[in-house]
Amino acid sequence: MLLFFKENISPKGISYLDEDESKHCIKVLRLVKGDFLYLTNGKGALAKAQISQPNPKKCEIEIVDYQFTENNKSFYTHLATAPTKNAERIEWLVEKCVEMGIDEISFVMTKHTERSHFNTERIEKKAITALKQSLQTWLPKINPPMDFTKFIEQRTESQKFIAYVDNENTQTLFKAAKANQHYCILIGPEGDFSKEELQTALENGFQKVSLGQNRLRTETAGLVACCTLNMLNE
Repeated sequence: MLLFFKENISPKGISYLDEDESKHCIKVLRLVKGDFLYLTNGKGALAKAQISQPNPKKCEIEIVDYQFTENNKSFYTHLATAPTKNAERIEWLVEKCVEMGIDEISFVMTKHTERSHFNTERIEKKAITALKQSLQTWLPKINPPMDFTKFIEQRTESQKFIAYVDNENTQTLFKAAKANQHYCILIGPEGDFSKEELQTALENGFQKVSLGQNRLRTETAGLVACCTLNMLNE
């Protein structure tokens, strides 16, 4: 199954892939006239199409089948993480979490966050690539960076957690979380959250949890949290 991304998909008729998808379709995959492919808009649509004009800049396709796939997950995972200094590490985290079916990703600017500039558009492209690779039809919501305090004050999820490195904190995320909930899990920067940020989170209904005995990198912690919540809801 070859899955391509197209933001606007008509249920039938002639349509066109954008330039990047056209190039990948014709130049990389070497598809030809008459070949079939699939499209998604990241909002549940799944369409089958046939190539009618294999132009590498504007590939013409004809929609031959269209369906809407419901998002029937019983839980919702919202990962909020501080951007890492190395952009490739946070991009890797986004790709892997999308493959695992995460629902929403936010980036919070904390006291110890080392990265001041953030390319949300590039992150969205990485998310789309992961969506296609994992053959999914629901793209997670990607939010632009937000101040830490402002972010946590707006949270309405049923279960809210903050992963914090603390030798006295033995409550794990797996034991603290309940199945079939809306989760928000906060992951700190390389220097972790400040004590003031931890206190503010606790005052706003967040629960301090551990992700295990080992100290993890930011991107590793985010992936472990996503995986933990997925396993809990199996």
